[in-house]
Amino acid sequence: MSRSVLVTGGNRGIGLAIARAFADAGDKVAITYRSGEPPAGFLAVKCDITDTEQVEQAYKEIEDAHGPVEVLIANAGITKDQLLMRMSEEDFTSVLDTNLTGTFRVVKRANRAMLRAKKGRVVLISSVVGLFGGPGQANYAASKAGLVGFARSLARELGSRNITFNVVAPGFVDTDMTKALTDEQRENIVSQVPLGRYAQPEEVAATVRFLASDDASYITGAVIPVDGGLGMGH
Repeated sequence: MSRSVLVTGGNRGIGLAIARAFADAGDKVAITYRSGEPPAGFLAVKCDITDTEQVEQAYKEIEDAHGPVEVLIANAGITKDQLLMRMSEEDFTSVLDTNLTGTFRVVKRANRAMLRAKKGRVVLISSVVGLFGGPGQANYAASKAGLVGFARSLARELGSRNITFNVVAPGFVDTDMTKALTDEQRENIVSQVPLGRYAQPEEVAATVRFLASDDASYITGAVIPVDGGLGMGH
């Protein structure tokens, strides 16, 4: 059955791979993006998730075209890495407002229809850094760790309505962002990963699609690492 799926930040990297995975399975996929040109083949809605009015307008556009959102993948996020002593308050709050509060905004809006339908799938994209920590990433790590508490609280709050909330925590993924690193930086990262390589975006997408499938109907409140063993034990 074709479902109405929304992937925030679905215009590149992991988000685009997730959007393609659902589209390949026959779902109706909408993506949000904040800048640049969106990829073809999806209902692309420009939306800054730090703005509640833009979130509301995006949902109206998606609902008019695809019906109520049945599967939400909260992927949109930003980084503003900086050592703590050099990190401005704006560096900290803007990352939290996008990655954590922005997720709150899109999840809350999706839950209107999910509560009425008494079913839904929500997957939040966190990071190994949220569990493992990262120097110069206090803002990003705090935002991604916050997603775990957020998802688990909602798993308890809304489990009786057949709405599941799960978290996927990718490690280092082969995207444009990591391609910009130097060879030395890439080698240093890979040396810490037991599997000895970066993840492909499609590997993260496969885990997300599983959590949104009927096969995962009894999984909620879980944190699934897709990190090659980098953060095991956390």
